[in-house]
Amino acid sequence: MDIVKAEFVVSNSTMVKCPRPDRHEYAFIGRSNVGKSSLINMLTDNRKLAKTAARPGKTQLINHFLINDDWYMVDLPGYGYARVGESLRQQFEKMIRDYILKRENLVCLFVLVDSRLEPQRIDLEFMEWLGENGVPFVMVFTKADKLTATQRRDCIANYQRVMLDTWETTPMAFMTSAEKHLGREELLDYIDELNKTVKL
Repeated sequence: MDIVKAEFVVSNSTMVKCPRPDRHEYAFIGRSNVGKSSLINMLTDNRKLAKTAARPGKTQLINHFLINDDWYMVDLPGYGYARVGESLRQQFEKMIRDYILKRENLVCLFVLVDSRLEPQRIDLEFMEWLGENGVPFVMVFTKADKLTATQRRDCIANYQRVMLDTWETTPMAFMTSAEKHLGREELLDYIDELNKTVKL
């Protein structure tokens, strides 16, 4: 798939204010500072589309981007950021939960995971919650340019080994690097296939 046009549409603090659910939608989520905005910028080949920051917790709203005038990418707030107050953290969690469970045109959730780390409990528990609620998702490992080819394979294998303790099968996984554009073609081809096969 070629992305010829990508534009910011709107930011919202609640799911009910999001654009009309009449287009295929793909949302990106993960722990704070895992590289959601950077990945969106890499996929769209536009470094300024989604706002990035070295400080975790930059994304605090549901951000919609219209791609090729046809479908949406959505940048969601990160989970697990401890440096916000309890009330704000609960507000973020409700916003994310409502969006994931109630957004009727959400085709797939891309769960971003830092490839440099051992399987993290917070990521495993979040994906367990998605599975329990029947939310379609795939795993997207980020920052893979920091690893060797062998380390990349081991990273996916480690997650699969841990998840198979409770899962019958593990979700599809992609290895990416926003810096090196690794995985761009594979992710866009996957989205293109879903756009063609999933009916709204």
